[in-house]
Amino acid sequence: MRWMQASLMVMSAAVVAMAAGCSPQSSAVAVAISEKVYPVTPDAVKVKAGIVSGDLTEMKVMERVEDGSGKVATPAKLTGKLVLRNVSADQSVRLIGGKIVYIDAQGQAIKLDDNRTEPTIRIAPSYGSSDRLDPGQDATHVIDAEFPVAALKAKKLREIRVDLDYIPTAYKHETLRFPVSIGGQN
Repeated sequence: MRWMQASLMVMSAAVVAMAAGCSPQSSAVAVAISEKVYPVTPDAVKVKAGIVSGDLTEMKVMERVEDGSGKVATPAKLTGKLVLRNVSADQSVRLIGGKIVYIDAQGQAIKLDDNRTEPTIRIAPSYGSSDRLDPGQDATHVIDAEFPVAALKAKKLREIRVDLDYIPTAYKHETLRFPVSIGGQN
């Protein structure tokens, strides 16, 4: 019995040694990738559209490139933080979404490459929040949008435009009053 156990252990060790020796070794070396950041000047702006105002802050454009070759691993994206505020005294707004448009020096929209999606702002309510802004309320949204490669060239990009879609709704504050008495007292 011991002889069988010893034989089984020797055979198991031989199989493991053969598998380790025969397995192909990976010759691929991981390519180092670094982030290339293009600052946006100014990196913060105040915006206003009708009864909605806000701040677009922490703007930057970032792409990931392979070290050495300079090949783009992840295309350029615009990131930032958009805080929208309802400045109306008597109207609520329902935020629907928006679109980001990059404008060149001649005032024309800069097109994205064919394989990239148009940059949009999605206003999806998350847990505990809503797409509705009552008077005086604000909401924060993260911007992470495709950026055109052509706009990275010097003096090509003149402005970034945000087309915001929202529905204003009437907001009224009414008071209901009714006479009452407790225990028949007047």
